[in-house]
Amino acid sequence: MSSGLVDAPPTPSSAPPRRRRWLRRLVVAATTAVLLVAGAAVAVVVRLTGNVAHTDVAGDLGATRPPKVATSALNVLVVGSDQRDGRNARYGHRITGERTDTIMLAHLSSGRDDAMVISFPRDSMVQLPACRAKGRLPGQQPHLGMINESFNSGGIGCTWKTVEALTGIHIDHFVKVDFSGFKDMVDAVGGVEVCLPEPVDDDKAMLHLRAGRQTLGGEQALGYVRARYSFGDGSDIGRIQRQQMFIASMAKKVMSGETLTDPVRLFGFLDAGTKAVTTDPGLTPGVMKDLAESLRGLTAGRIRFITTPWHYSVSQPGRVEWVQPQANQLFHIVAKDAEPTGVQGGQAKMPRSKVAVELRNGTYRSGLGAQVAAALEQRGYHIVKIADTVRKPYRKSMILYGPNGETRVPTLAKDLPAGRPKLVPAARTARLVVILGDDWRGLKALDPADGEALKGFDATHDTCAG
Repeated sequence: MSSGLVDAPPTPSSAPPRRRRWLRRLVVAATTAVLLVAGAAVAVVVRLTGNVAHTDVAGDLGATRPPKVATSALNVLVVGSDQRDGRNARYGHRITGERTDTIMLAHLSSGRDDAMVISFPRDSMVQLPACRAKGRLPGQQPHLGMINESFNSGGIGCTWKTVEALTGIHIDHFVKVDFSGFKDMVDAVGGVEVCLPEPVDDDKAMLHLRAGRQTLGGEQALGYVRARYSFGDGSDIGRIQRQQMFIASMAKKVMSGETLTDPVRLFGFLDAGTKAVTTDPGLTPGVMKDLAESLRGLTAGRIRFITTPWHYSVSQPGRVEWVQPQANQLFHIVAKDAEPTGVQGGQAKMPRSKVAVELRNGTYRSGLGAQVAAALEQRGYHIVKIADTVRKPYRKSMILYGPNGETRVPTLAKDLPAGRPKLVPAARTARLVVILGDDWRGLKALDPADGEALKGFDATHDTCAG
């Protein structure tokens, strides 16, 4: 009789040996893949974290800072450094220290559904605060001077303190970008599209470009945003407008599926971006990542670019001063994270920022074209060219326009006391050509309630539109 322990038939296996081996291999492969992905993610975070350089400025800001009114909004000071040693040595003569080629304040709303980028003209004459000496930097005594002096006197901490003192806006972080870093970021996204009304040949900026729509690589882009005298009226304000438009175009490229859905291009941009910047210790790659995720709902049309309202200084030739109360009105809106629609004022049929103007001096008054260009730029127009008429003199001023520019005429005509519009049927450009005649006596007085300069333009702006 069997006990059932020896003679019982064997229990059949749940799977053949070959199938068990296949399952084990699948589990091992899946586990390995997960570990590789996790390891790659960790490696990416470690690399990006190691890329960023930090400068602690907490001790430079002083005890009397503006209060943080809108606690969830974020204000980031962005400066472009003109340091010309190391990788940047090729971009001009060696200078002592650093200065700020660009000073901007990026404001992100509490809901992360709006952004505003305010540019401060570097030639602005402002009341500079005291900054302590630091390392080789001499510090800064309170005085009336150009806003970009602060960087060379006391570094980024002094610039931070200066902008806070002037605007009353509490700044949360700073980002500093140098020439080479900017160039690498442009290359990482495959170049950025711009549109030029005229060809450019500028040996000083190492820039030679054809007219029309085109994509600029990093080296060309750096020359494009730095060049001053080969565009428009050669002013710093014209350069600011061009920089804003370039950043808008770059923002569209970065926020597009072309970049966000391409892991290689996205990592390349993040790698170049983190290598390009110096920040305060609080702006870590982790904070940048969380911030980027919170901005997923932000569209290019909700990113607004504005230049601080200004006019040319009478007492300091070649310098600019901020227009009040408009400038303080803008700063108050940002500090409170208020809706900018509250300062729009009268609405023109076509915003000044979308009107491109070519000026032709039809008089014997030397420098009239540059003078009028400056006045129009103050109001937000884009000056694409200044020239003389073939024949002189013109007795009457006029506005020449083609069929594509007709909608822009009412906006410009509202600012010109002289200038009879005249259609040129064969013209194919949307730009307006202003002939300055002997009757020219300046622009119409600006209505104090005209807040259009505070509207600026958004990141959907097309540089070819004019």
